[in-house]
Amino acid sequence: MPLKCRRRSLLAFTTGFTNRVRRLYAPNSKKGPEIRGDHTTMPGTNVRDVNPHAFVKAYAAYLKRTGKLEVPKWVDLAKTASHKELAPYDPDWFYTRAASVARCVYVRGVVGVGALTKLKSGSKNRGSRPHFSQKSSGSVARKVLQALEKIKVLEKNPSGHGRRITSEGQKDLDLIAAQIAKTGAQ
Repeated sequence: MPLKCRRRSLLAFTTGFTNRVRRLYAPNSKKGPEIRGDHTTMPGTNVRDVNPHAFVKAYAAYLKRTGKLEVPKWVDLAKTASHKELAPYDPDWFYTRAASVARCVYVRGVVGVGALTKLKSGSKNRGSRPHFSQKSSGSVARKVLQALEKIKVLEKNPSGHGRRITSEGQKDLDLIAAQIAKTGAQ
């Protein structure tokens, strides 16, 4: 008997979960504001609606083209994590990381250095021993957040923990996302 109850509650949970996902992410055919999460937005294209890879590439190109993002001098020498053997091959990796972090903060809301190091983690090669997860560099995450804060894409959270996206930054990111959706690079 308890097995049936578990199945029923599991089924109710998964159905409720899928309905919530549909309500949050399904395209709304009605005109007017859509409800997404805990806030309302006007209909239009935002970062969540486009392919993440295409968005990060486009926003990194935008950051490089504008030249506002201040890149540290040590960028060509630094590894991005302790589990990496070499520095990145891409000379513009800092712009790509900044675009990825900006998207991450947009999607998640408030993100700090510790959360970014966990998000960019990877497995360490320990030879014949089992692999386990290693965090990425906190210095790189901190410098990326500071650089994005300097160009007014991010701001410190008033509660004192992490950073969040500014209205200016959200406008820029939504503009890039709209351009990607318009060209159909999904």
